[in-house]
This record gives sequence, C-alpha cells and structure tokens, in this order.
Amino acid sequence: MKLMEKDSQIENLVTNPEASLSANQVSKQDTALDRRKFFRKAGMFGFGAAVSALALKGTPAKAQANTYQTQDTIGELFTAFLIAEDLATTFYYNGLIGGVISDPNLAGPGGNAKKISSSGNVGNVNYLQAALIEEIEHANFFRDLLTGSAAGATGDPYTTFYFPAGTFDTLAAFLPILNALENAFIGAYLNLVQELTYKATAAAAGTLTGLDAKYSAKQYQQFALIAGSILGVEAEHRVLGRVIGNENPANNLDYEQTDGLTSIYNGPNSAVVALTPFLAASSSFSLACSLDTALAEWRAVTPGIGTMGPLPV
Repeated sequence: MKLMEKDSQIENLVTNPEASLSANQVSKQDTALDRRKFFRKAGMFGFGAAVSALALKGTPAKAQANTYQTQDTIGELFTAFLIAEDLATTFYYNGLIGGVISDPNLAGPGGNAKKISSSGNVGNVNYLQAALIEEIEHANFFRDLLTGSAAGATGDPYTTFYFPAGTFDTLAAFLPILNALENAFIGAYLNLVQELTYKATAAAAGTLTGLDAKYSAKQYQQFALIAGSILGVEAEHRVLGRVIGNENPANNLDYEQTDGLTSIYNGPNSAVVALTPFLAASSSFSLACSLDTALAEWRAVTPGIGTMGPLPV
C-alpha cells in the first residue's frame, strides 16, 4: 500500500474519532532519564501542544490490570512507541551501512547493501532491508497519530540513539543487539495490546477523561488490533535475525514473551526503562547514530525492496 494511502487512513482515525474503525484501514542500567523528563521531551507531541498539559491527566482504564498499566495514558503510549520505532529504524539502517554488512552471511567480503558479492547472501540482506522499511512504516503510524502527519521526524523526541561501541562492525556484535531489541519490542507490544484493551473497556463504560476520552471503545479495539499486527512483524524480525546467525530452529518459540516488561510508561519494568540506555550516551552506550540520516538515506540502501499490507481491519 502506498504511504499516502496509509497517511489518509490514519488521518481519518484522528480527525473522525466517532467513526467506526471497521470502516477505515485504521543490564538495566541506572535510569538516567526519569519518566517526567522523558515525557517533557516528548511533550511537543501528544495530539499537538495539548498533550503536554493533559496526557498525564487521562483517567486510567478501570479493568483488571497491574497498577502501572492503568497509569499509562494514550499520549504516553503512542509517544513511547514512536521513540521505539525510531530507535529500530536507526538500528537497521546502521546495520546496512556498517562493517557488519560485509559478513559472508550478509553482503559478503567487498559487498554492500546495494551490491551483494558472489559470496554473500542476498536473502539475508533483503531481510534487513525489509525490516528497515517496516520500522519506518510503524514510526510513521505513531507519528501521524500524535501530530497529524507522518512527516517531520526531525521534530521527534529523540533523533540520536546510542549503541555499544562496535555494534555495527561484526555479526557477533550486531545480532545480540538485534535479538535484545526485538524481544523488548515484542514484550512492549504484548503489553500495549493489553493496555489498549483495558482502555476500550473503560471507553465503553464512559470512564475515560482528558485526551484518553478522544477515542471510542471501537477505536481502542482497532488500535489493539494494529498493535497485534505490528507485534507479528517484530516477531518475524526476531526470527530472521536468528536465520542470519544460522541459529536453528530459527522459529524456536511456542509463544512470544513479555521479556519481563509489565507496562509501557510507568513502573520499574516498563518499556521506557528498557529504552533508556539507547537514549543517552554512557560508557556502555557510546556510539551515537542519527535518525535524521537514516530517514534521509534509507532508500539508497533498500534498492528494489518493497513491503506491503494495509492497516488491519
């Protein structure tokens, strides 16, 4: 599906909140970034300027959830996932331009993302290229919900992400980070499905306030469906990372896991805590990588690669 068509679908979700969505294609290191600082930096989002004032005031969904999940507001949820998908975009782009790309399991010695050597593996490079495009699509979805436009990523809360030195030099360094990130994303989306379901229940009961009340129960149900759809793609990425590393069987799980996460924004085991090491320079995460560069150059490293699929309904 064309990006413009997807943008139109998302715009319809945001501008027509009463419409039926079925009719639309709608380790841990010290936490240097406390949650309020995290959200203040993200406050430029959240459905325009209003979110910085209201997002922390949304009524928690009253359902069977842990305390931290019920504290998460819709502005916090969408912002956290925009940052996560921007991080994923930056990661896969740098994997395609770093020294790791010349590994025999990827483009091979002397090869690159645009020209795979005779001793390289075209299919494995294509996996990374498609993953990059898919993460950009996911980020566009959340950005559009928050700002009304998929464009304008230069204003995203974080445009520089940090990785351990050498992450993109060798396969031995790259694949463990891929696995860690994708497991965290899978766990986060499992929590998101749960939290959006709680909000759907609360919306149906008429107990949501603030910006949480912007959406109907049917819309929250649709958002949960989309979150489940994205979760499936992230699970594909985890498995394809194992394919690249020749780990057999690559599809080794009966059930994907929460990776120890119990909420998205609030709480000590939240996705925000899991993201924190990648958001600020430290002795362990010292390699700075630019989101802006990734978004400016991604087409150059994905020649001839296309992905497909509209938002689920």
